[in-house]
Amino acid sequence: MHTRTFRNRHGRGLRGPILPPEAPRQRSRRQHFDVAVLEAYAPIQQAFGEELLGLDLAVDTIPRMRLRADMTVLPDEIIADGPVPLGRVIPAGVDPSGNPTRARIVIFRMPVEQRTTTVMERQELLATILTALVANYLNLDPRDVDPRFQW
Repeated sequence: MHTRTFRNRHGRGLRGPILPPEAPRQRSRRQHFDVAVLEAYAPIQQAFGEELLGLDLAVDTIPRMRLRADMTVLPDEIIADGPVPLGRVIPAGVDPSGNPTRARIVIFRMPVEQRTTTVMERQELLATILTALVANYLNLDPRDVDPRFQW
């Protein structure tokens, strides 16, 4: 890939990007979050590879689900901090066109980022959310997925 440099105006030197586009510093916050989700999911996927073959992993910016205002307890497939969903398991099914869909875990980026201040806190929260969601998908206790699990 060729980076474009601009002409030397007013003797200030050539203008252009300081870092190449593939450098980690050039990633957006969304791309950093996607990488963090994959890093948190990797140990779980290694431990339960066969069982998770039919499961997809996705990141959405905000929760896009209709929850009733009178709901005090959320369903088990939704992991939340109080009334705010952080992630959910969407079971396999059929889309409106009649095509089969795969089961999917969805992590909500903005609520997770708003609850953490450091990279370590974000990794711990993502590991906790993913452990709980995978445990729900596999119908296991979260401590069977990760013995250090605490919620």
